[in-house]
Amino acid sequence: MNYIEDMRKLIGHETLFTVGCGVIVEEDKCILLQHRTDEDNWCIPGGVMEIGESFEETAKRETFEETGLEVNELELFGIYSGESCFVQYPNEDKVYSVQVIFKAREFIGELKQKGIESKEHRLFRKEDLPENLNPRQKQFILQWAEERILPIIS
Repeated sequence: MNYIEDMRKLIGHETLFTVGCGVIVEEDKCILLQHRTDEDNWCIPGGVMEIGESFEETAKRETFEETGLEVNELELFGIYSGESCFVQYPNEDKVYSVQVIFKAREFIGELKQKGIESKEHRLFRKEDLPENLNPRQKQFILQWAEERILPIIS
């Protein structure tokens, strides 16, 4: 059993507060995005922090689980909160997640294309990002693409 499943037994569909960690993986000035199976949109690798993990441990674990890549030397990209971090899923579960986003330019391993959560991974140039970006991640993906220098916290 995992934390979210345990909490859902207690609170049903009510809003669950989580911490999500993700990694902007760069290669040759491109960003690695994954095409999600559940929402049919593109996002960076990442997921929910487990109890006892650090932000960096979560980001590394989730990136490896979703891509097969081990990321090294993570650099904090930003911390995101606000309305864009809320989602209500088709099954009526509600989640509000503060998002801690890192950037990595170094990784090892072989990219796995398909998994439980994603049906494809692809590198995108800044000017060729897909239209259907995950709405909860669009802000920081576009900030990466526009190379905006902003405060880390938004």
